[in-house]
Amino acid sequence: MKTDELKKNRVLVAMSGGVDSSVVALLLKNKGYDVQGVFLDFFDGKKNIKDVKEVSKKIGIPLEIISASKYFKKKVIDYFLDELKKGNTPNPCVVCNKEIKFSIMLQKMMELKADWVATGHYARLRREFPISNFQFPNKLKTLKSKTLLLEAADRNKDQSYFLYKLNQKELTKILFPLGDYSKSEVRKMAKKFKLTVHDKKESQDICFIPENGYETFLKKSLRLKKGKISDNNGSILSIHEGLPLYTIGQRKGIKLGGKGPYYVIRKDFKKNNLIVGNEKELFSKKIKLKDINWTSKKPNFPFKALLRTRYRNPLVSAIIDKDGNVVFDKAQKSVTSGQSAVFYSRNGEVIGGGVIG
Repeated sequence: MKTDELKKNRVLVAMSGGVDSSVVALLLKNKGYDVQGVFLDFFDGKKNIKDVKEVSKKIGIPLEIISASKYFKKKVIDYFLDELKKGNTPNPCVVCNKEIKFSIMLQKMMELKADWVATGHYARLRREFPISNFQFPNKLKTLKSKTLLLEAADRNKDQSYFLYKLNQKELTKILFPLGDYSKSEVRKMAKKFKLTVHDKKESQDICFIPENGYETFLKKSLRLKKGKISDNNGSILSIHEGLPLYTIGQRKGIKLGGKGPYYVIRKDFKKNNLIVGNEKELFSKKIKLKDINWTSKKPNFPFKALLRTRYRNPLVSAIIDKDGNVVFDKAQKSVTSGQSAVFYSRNGEVIGGGVIG
């Protein structure tokens, strides 16, 4: 595709101030695309804004900063706290991608009459028409086609799990330029082009909670009530500090001695009791899913797929029916309500996913 044709494809890059999104902007610019950076400011991140401005200037692209703190609080932080109150273990990254990052970026794309949105996620897209090594369409945007969401080449960095809520309308307008690269390759590219963020530290799992400050954040944000820790026989073993502080399968931090080790196996919010037990009591053969999304089309039910029940958990085989009932081939440990179960095919395609009930 000629350079003058590529420039007809205007790309908005969601830039966070980290190395991944910075290299995305660099790759696109070097490929000949008309690139604009967009920084979504969730917390008045002055350090990140400074880094984004420096990188944008270095690459030679315009930058727009969008204040999204109020929207982020409503859609992500409030959701996170509400789920904890209900006894679930929330997945804020899944919600943020769908409700904040891609929602705002795609809306901005339409406002500016741009053609694509690109992010630094480690995932791949496969379109039904030919693509280049960068996964970029080599035909103009007028061509409609099915777009498959796939795992990244670097399985250790793969983030497709967090993207299962995206649909075809959204995926056809998205680019994931890092899908074929490893993290070390990305850092090398950033260093080669003298981007100041080439050695910047990785961001933490929950971006709105200070590092090592999870318990402090919850104690400040929620009305925690102490209660009893007991086993399945009803024997009282100790006192807990507030049910939202614990998650299913947790072993550390329960502060129990005796005949352990003890694991959190259930939370009784009606009685404000934390129930603990042995490791065998953590296994489940069946689960129920809600809020299911299919990234391309609904399969024929019942269907067999590989499931990931939590980020970085291994893929396991299961059968899913039309009502969201899942039966595992082998019982799974610590399957937790509020987390997402994501369906994959044998070739690494994300079929869809849902929230564990």
